[in-house]
Amino acid sequence: MRYEIRVEGHLSEPLIGVFPELEHVTLSGQTLLFGHVVDEAHFYGLLARCQSLGLRVLEMRQVPE
Repeated sequence: MRYEIRVEGHLSEPLIGVFPELEHVTLSGQTLLFGHVVDEAHFYGLLARCQSLGLRVLEMRQVPE
C-alpha cells in the first residue's frame, strides 16, 4: 500500500532522516511524506514516530499504487 502523510511545517533534514523509508516534498508550509507501507504495524509505527517528534499530522491517506 502507498500512503501520503501531510504534516504541518517544513521538516529539517534530521527529521526527514527519521523516515528513511519515505520520500518527501516540501509544500507551502507543509511537508508531504510518501511511500510504501508494508503492513498495519508499519502504519502505526509511522504515526507513533510523528507523535513522538511532536509533528502535527494534517492528513494521512492511502493512494493508488
